[in-house]
Amino acid sequence: MATVQLTADRFDEVVSSNDVVLIDFWAAWCGPCRTFAPIYEKASEAHPDLVFAKVDTEAEQQLAAAFNIFSIPTLMIIREQVVLYAEAGALPEHALEDLIGKVMEVDMADVHRQVAEQRAAHETAEQVESTETAEV
Repeated sequence: MATVQLTADRFDEVVSSNDVVLIDFWAAWCGPCRTFAPIYEKASEAHPDLVFAKVDTEAEQQLAAAFNIFSIPTLMIIREQVVLYAEAGALPEHALEDLIGKVMEVDMADVHRQVAEQRAAHETAEQVESTETAEV
């Protein structure tokens, strides 16, 4: 599968309707981005079951800002709507392939359980904080 251009308008739809989405945040003026592009494209062809998306940080500044993209290229991998990886820097082909393999091995049931526990703990902390504020 070739890479798809991802915009803020399509972001939620693409991420929610696909199990694994790799996102390359890039810009045309960025040398390392141009170096990484053919590696990313080759990986997209080798893994037609995964979605490989590209976000042009110049055209999609709000989307890049929403994910705190300060350095490009940045590769983000989202699996089952959970960000499993986000790191700046161009990866060599073997490192990208290794990373894809590791992402596919992640026990997502365990990840979703951990996310639910963290949300519950955060909500409990907020309730305690609001109760303490009310008492003051």
